[in-house]
Amino acid sequence: MPRHNDRYHEDDPYIKLTTLKKIKMSIQELIEKYRSVVVQIATADASGTGFFLPQFQLIVTNYHVIKDNWTATIKGKHLEKQLGAVVYTNPRWDLAFIMLESEISMDGDLLPENFDLRDGDAVIAIGHPFGLNYTATQGVVSRLERVQNGLTYIQTDTAINPGNSGGPLINLHGQIIGVNTFIIQHADNLGFALPVQYVKEAITSYLPFYGKQVACCSSCATLVDVDNVDMGKYCPECGTEVQLPAIDHVANHAGGDMTATVEDALELLGLPKNLCRNGANAWAIEQGSANINIIYQPEKQVVFLDASIGRLPKQNIRPLYEYLLRENYNTEQHYFFTVQENIYLSAAILNMDISADECAALFTDIFNKADDYDDILMDRFGCLPPVHEG
Repeated sequence: MPRHNDRYHEDDPYIKLTTLKKIKMSIQELIEKYRSVVVQIATADASGTGFFLPQFQLIVTNYHVIKDNWTATIKGKHLEKQLGAVVYTNPRWDLAFIMLESEISMDGDLLPENFDLRDGDAVIAIGHPFGLNYTATQGVVSRLERVQNGLTYIQTDTAINPGNSGGPLINLHGQIIGVNTFIIQHADNLGFALPVQYVKEAITSYLPFYGKQVACCSSCATLVDVDNVDMGKYCPECGTEVQLPAIDHVANHAGGDMTATVEDALELLGLPKNLCRNGANAWAIEQGSANINIIYQPEKQVVFLDASIGRLPKQNIRPLYEYLLRENYNTEQHYFFTVQENIYLSAAILNMDISADECAALFTDIFNKADDYDDILMDRFGCLPPVHEG
């Protein structure tokens, strides 16, 4: 097991003094530093955060973010949306690595060789909670070594929410000290990060298999790949069942048949479903200047399509509202609504027995109308272009 807090300089007065003089970074500087390496991760089941390690060309995240998936959709501030292969899974440590198809040219060694961390030290969590991109929250280390389920975690009071999972926990010197992993439900800011030493040990063990897709046995920590797996699904050392991409496995996605219908419809339109995924039962598509979000709510048995098509103008808003209300009155297929200054074109699918072809036709209709209406709003009413999240 990796040693958590390596106080490497306590006995060396010179190094200790040098460390104390190390310049701390502001929150703004930290966010800017990590904006290019923190990424969004989405699968058919979940969404979360990860961070890119240039020296290894690997993205680090939590296992539960990509569970049951061997590919994931990756998007970053300076990274085009693309698919990545899950190359390492460790359910015991809730850790996973993702590799992109092409190398990314980026400098930096973000894993510290050594660092000093104590109870009460300030820390920053950066991630995408609830889809709110690049959110930074500040807190302190509540307890440096908190043992949970046999593993040592860094306990913090930093606000961590769904979507933060897999993101980095950073000290004020700009060093990654942990991976934000879980919170205690219904508690006030009780967050836990897997210390970076676990990440470093996992990378060291994975390097001999670099480029392959492997699973770390949850019982004996043996790395299992298609070359050494026993009978197609068992660890060769202890016999524990493992999951590999070569093993036939069908994930039970929460959306069921309707999720499959939506994704079949997207593929009929030439839109790759994997790249469109934005989390569980959620997809995001760019069409022209419009951003279209598709969300399926199984509990309500409805699919919503919301297209962001513009922002309210600075003046003469009344003619615009009159136009939007008339359009809402004259059609039953779609409707307009505004949230603060943003204007949306929306539609809903209530028929859960709809075919993929019919669904694709409805998608095409809303895509085309969004493309037409954003031109009308800007040319006729002086609306501002939509600002897409990112």
